[in-house]
Amino acid sequence: MSFDGVFTHAMVRELKDQLVSGRISKIHQPYENEVVLVIRARGKNRRLLLSAHPSYARIQLTEIAYTNPDNPPNFVMMLRKHLEGAILEDIHQVENDRVVHFTFSKRDELGDLQNIVLIVELMGRHSTIVLLNKQNGKILDAIKHIGHSQNTYRSILPGSEYIEPPKQEQMNPFHASKEQVFTILSTAETLDGRYLQQNFQGLGRDTAEELAFRFSERPNEKMAVWETFWTSVQGNITPTLGVKNNKEFFAPLAFETFENTESYQTLGDLLDAFYGEKAEKDRVKQLGNDLIRKVDNEIKRNQTKLAKREKTLLDSENAEEFRRDGELLTTFMAQVPRGVESVELENYYEDNAPITIKLNPALTPNQNAQKYFQRYQKLKNAVKLIYDQIAEAKDEIAYLESVLAQLEIAGPMDIEVIKEELVASGYLKKKRSKKNRNHAPSKPERFVASDGTEILVGKNNLQNDQLTLKQARKTDIWLHAKNIPGSHVIVKSADPSEETLLEAAELAAYFSKFRQSAQVPVDYVAVKHVHKPNGAKPGFVIYENQKTLFVTPEESVIEQLRKNGTA
Repeated sequence: MSFDGVFTHAMVRELKDQLVSGRISKIHQPYENEVVLVIRARGKNRRLLLSAHPSYARIQLTEIAYTNPDNPPNFVMMLRKHLEGAILEDIHQVENDRVVHFTFSKRDELGDLQNIVLIVELMGRHSTIVLLNKQNGKILDAIKHIGHSQNTYRSILPGSEYIEPPKQEQMNPFHASKEQVFTILSTAETLDGRYLQQNFQGLGRDTAEELAFRFSERPNEKMAVWETFWTSVQGNITPTLGVKNNKEFFAPLAFETFENTESYQTLGDLLDAFYGEKAEKDRVKQLGNDLIRKVDNEIKRNQTKLAKREKTLLDSENAEEFRRDGELLTTFMAQVPRGVESVELENYYEDNAPITIKLNPALTPNQNAQKYFQRYQKLKNAVKLIYDQIAEAKDEIAYLESVLAQLEIAGPMDIEVIKEELVASGYLKKKRSKKNRNHAPSKPERFVASDGTEILVGKNNLQNDQLTLKQARKTDIWLHAKNIPGSHVIVKSADPSEETLLEAAELAAYFSKFRQSAQVPVDYVAVKHVHKPNGAKPGFVIYENQKTLFVTPEESVIEQLRKNGTA
């Protein structure tokens, strides 16, 4: 389900119950399109997430911790200026639309009471967050600046007058009378989801299809179905995650069109479950976009280099033919006319069978012969180096693909760790910090097995090398997903229990390119059997005497092991 007007209505009710009369204590903007307000309400600090993300726009209370940038953006500085210490007076939804007003009160430097409104418009790629002076209707700032050239209907710029988004003309289902609803439902030629969306405001496709399904199941009880649905939305909701058409959706109620449903205590918990991993991946994409592009370009460059070297190797197989043609031209020079494109000569290497040799008509017979000898010599010289160069290019591609795989499974906090590796490997230049701060090298992540055994996981190739080759004891157990890019995992025990070994194998599978797969093969062996070849790229090792486990990584298991490690 999209975050439609119906879900917005339910969310506003939840937020009102939890937040109204609370005071803002902190404001952060962890990512370009998202703001987190820490509000002290009902004796507890609560994190209110306001997102203007083009794909994941939403408002919710969240339990997810966010990492904040070293340098706060301009928008969050403006929010802090006007809202830190402010009291949340009201949360209001505009009709049944995806526009929500958060009204705050705060005294200015002179002691006068100010009313500031934070407007969140949840409209896909047009989503935005606007800070508004309620008294004069002027925009103080916005998370996205939109000029008149981008939108002729309205500008969203500091100092501009705030103009509301175009209003929906359909009927608000929360305000419609029974008579109006009855007329609309009874006059429908086809009472499907599209018809309901055309007549009622704020219905997303999934909500409309759910209502249409319920009408089709009870065609003679349309008004009863209608009233039951909206009473539930305004009453005791059941935040639900479910599957429809092989896709995952969320809703404020247990939709009858959903399969494999799972219910949650609050809408905030529901959205954390639904958006957590999706938003995480997107943030990684935002934070790591430059890295991904850089690594992609390096892979393409090396693939081009490899293709050229393999072609040279293929051509070298014909080197003897070039030498043969040169010698035949030299032997039968008198029989080669000038200015022709080819000549037929007897090949004394193959019982004088006739052979056709191509010529450059602009060159003399002798020059054509020398050209063939030159090509032969060039290929012979190239072959001496080409095998090493092909192996080098393949190693480079394998290494870069391992970095790309790490970026694919990285969390936002892992991006800096991978960037650190690319700087150390010479792919990125080290940026000089104005404050000249020296950051300590990052460390592998710590997990603890169910029986208390420590397990360490490298999150980039530098960490992998450090962990396996320097930090681990020779008797510790080393694990790695078989034949695919992934993290090195070390069990700090010479004889771990079977349960610990399986948990470590799940970690190795989870932190690999096959994270989403079932029955991932994971090799394990004592560290003493793991070696790094001379000159090998970071993270690359060879090993022997290994055994293999097959596991299916479960995120719940990984989170429990992580929680054990931080306890």
